[in-house]
Amino acid sequence: MSAAYIDAFIAYMTDARGVSAHTAEAYAHDAVQFMDFLAAIWGEDRSGDFADVDYRTMRTYIAHLHRQKYEKRSISRKVTSLRSFFSFLIASSLAAANPAALAQSPKLDRMLPEFLYGQEVAALLSAPDPDNTLGCRDRAILEMFYATGVRRSELVAVKLPDIDMQQRRVRVIGKGDKEREVLFGEPAAVALQDYIERARPALLRKRADGRDEDTCFLSKSGRPLAASYIYVLVRKYVLEAGVSSNISPHDLRHTFATHMLDGGADLRTIQELLGHASLRSTEIYTHVTTKRMKEVYAETHPLAKGGSDADE
Repeated sequence: MSAAYIDAFIAYMTDARGVSAHTAEAYAHDAVQFMDFLAAIWGEDRSGDFADVDYRTMRTYIAHLHRQKYEKRSISRKVTSLRSFFSFLIASSLAAANPAALAQSPKLDRMLPEFLYGQEVAALLSAPDPDNTLGCRDRAILEMFYATGVRRSELVAVKLPDIDMQQRRVRVIGKGDKEREVLFGEPAAVALQDYIERARPALLRKRADGRDEDTCFLSKSGRPLAASYIYVLVRKYVLEAGVSSNISPHDLRHTFATHMLDGGADLRTIQELLGHASLRSTEIYTHVTTKRMKEVYAETHPLAKGGSDADE
């Protein structure tokens, strides 16, 4: 495929489909990889004969990806990319049909989310130093993540009027601009109040333009925190606390849900607090707690280890 077609496809994805530039680049890479495959089986001069690609060609390509040892999730993403690519080709009158729309992606194994155990949460929440301005802010952020289960994009968008300290609840805007209220307990309330009264004014004074700001969590320059920085912040304290190395901000959301379920909360309540559109998204936490139950049983029950020292 010519560079012009690639650029046009990226523009189509960002402008017509509204995806990020990063996602569009990834889709374009998958399209180029598919064209390389066509060049290998048809010859270089036919690598752009998209109108000749049919369902059988797509099945051959998917089989090729399996032979190349690509993971199921990666193959599924590439098929999704090609569906968008052929939509672009149809819109550009370079193809009449979308053969990728008929191709079935590999059935994915449902991955259990990462989460922290209770002692790991305690270590993480105590990692920031509340005596300095940024540490005070970071402790409030971590406490709110664990207390509410919000997404990082939701947390950085919280404004001071959204917070009800008396009722210990905060209004957030989730996916699809859906508004919901989440709750937080005393430890998070104490950390949040300390940040708002002591650390936040110090950060706001560092804003170069001197303007006021009602976004709750501020950067060291007094401006709203970027969602991307939250990932860096959480990773920093994960390493300092020495807890599970793979933990991300989203895994604190998983931890919230898992601990709520362990504590006896029903799935519907957790669904509402997380802002899941479907209960199916919430049901994965039952698999997590079942897995934990099996691990505890295997580690503690004498007969689970194959022993014979049970009381008679």
